Amino acid sequence: MPITADFHMHSSHSGDSSTPMEQMIQQAIQTGMTQMCFTEHQDFDYPSSDEIPADYFLLNTDAYLYDLIRLRQKYEDKIRIFFGVELGLQPHLAEKHERYVDSFDFDFVIGSSHVCHDQDPYYPSFYAERSEEEAYREYFEYILENIRSFHNFDVYGHLDYVVRYGPSQDKYYTYDRYRDIFDAILELLLELGKGLELNTGGLKYGLSQPNPCLAILKRYRRMGGDIITIGSDAHRPEQIGYAFVRAAEVLKECGFSHYTTFQNRRPKYHRL
Repeated sequence: MPITADFHMHSSHSGDSSTPMEQMIQQAIQTGMTQMCFTEHQDFDYPSSDEIPADYFLLNTDAYLYDLIRLRQKYEDKIRIFFGVELGLQPHLAEKHERYVDSFDFDFVIGSSHVCHDQDPYYPSFYAERSEEEAYREYFEYILENIRSFHNFDVYGHLDYVVRYGPSQDKYYTYDRYRDIFDAILELLLELGKGLELNTGGLKYGLSQPNPCLAILKRYRRMGGDIITIGSDAHRPEQIGYAFVRAAEVLKECGFSHYTTFQNRRPKYHRL
């Protein structure tokens, strides 16, 4: 396997996973991973509902770190385990996120958008009473607002996450339709020295391409972007390293000769 580092995964320390960390580690070893990074969810001010309590995506970071250190020592001769977090960004949380990130010695921080104007695009209500294109555009514009408000992260995760859950997913979705906003996002990320994540999770949800789509990845590369991490977005053991052979093919097709990992918030490059 050309890619042996999965830098986006969750365990039972995240609200939407029930898998113990040790099971994820054991599966990663069996899958042939040499490095892995847990990126547990930390979504402050996630909109609650009858099904989802307000603290569903709040991370007990001390408990998470305790388990990670213990298991890192146990498996140190088999795999390298890194300490990461996936922040659910919202502009009004910028100062809170800044304090939070500065409170821990993370190896890797993903900035993601799981909420857009108090709604999670996972739910059909986000697309109600408007076109899919309007909903997608609002989500992408919100990403730009997030990056302008807060940029103490290393890569932006699953940039076009919204298409996983749209009424027609990526059937009619193209980079060209949102070129103006995507180019603004990529220009700002490059100006700030931030990277992108190639997330294979979208393929599990039936998309024809990973998140983000190939056109965005190609555009990022042509603009000079070279920080590109690979993550399965695994929440269960069998999802670790999902479609990584395809991910390597995508990277080469988009002009990359390498992928990126992080340690102590510093990028390291690995040839494909």
